[in-house]
Amino acid sequence: MSTSLSIKGLTAGYGETIVLDNISLEVPAGGTLAILGRNGVGKTTFLASLMGLTTVHGGDILLGDKPIQSMATHRRNLAGLGYVPQEREIFPSLTAEENLAISVHEGGWSLEQVFDLFPTLKARRTNTGNKLSGGEQQMLAVGRALVGAPQVLLLDEPMEGLAPIVIETLFENLGRIRDESGLTILLVEQKADLALDFAEAAIILDRGHIVYRDTSAALKADEQAQHQYLGVGEID
Repeated sequence: MSTSLSIKGLTAGYGETIVLDNISLEVPAGGTLAILGRNGVGKTTFLASLMGLTTVHGGDILLGDKPIQSMATHRRNLAGLGYVPQEREIFPSLTAEENLAISVHEGGWSLEQVFDLFPTLKARRTNTGNKLSGGEQQMLAVGRALVGAPQVLLLDEPMEGLAPIVIETLFENLGRIRDESGLTILLVEQKADLALDFAEAAIILDRGHIVYRDTSAALKADEQAQHQYLGVGEID
């Protein structure tokens, strides 16, 4: 089950410091959006603001037709926002299975579905979080979000710090989630080529503003925008 996500005039930051200024966008139910930009332009702050982890100075956030901008973070999660933070934030003293079990909501993925998606994690289900590799911790963070019955899944740089072979495996698994679950997915990712292969639409943030929005295919073909806003040449 998925739903649309609408953001209207979102202005947010930390305390009195404004990081995002008047952000508006819509992602349809089942849609996928890549959120790109150089470091420090507000990508992580954007996802954190959707989850209620920043100071919001104005704007509306609608999950389907339900306004959530005044909800506490746990209420947003219960309403259908699933969040995989950049730091993963798993419980280091709990086993992989326990990390998943305490996050289960009715209607979410079962533990066995998560283990089917991530066989490596299944083999390590009795290991505590601090005994898992970086890739296994990332799989656990994604699985934890899925068992929570999300309608919209927010992924904050899931490939960061992982070895190339792990990135390849995780990217394939994210593709399975996209194709088989029908979830609405927002992906923040520094690796623009992967993000554009994953998502059907893309935006680029710069200094807290959306400076580019189009299909991923259009951005792949727009070398000038890639160079100007991402500092890269042509994306293969």
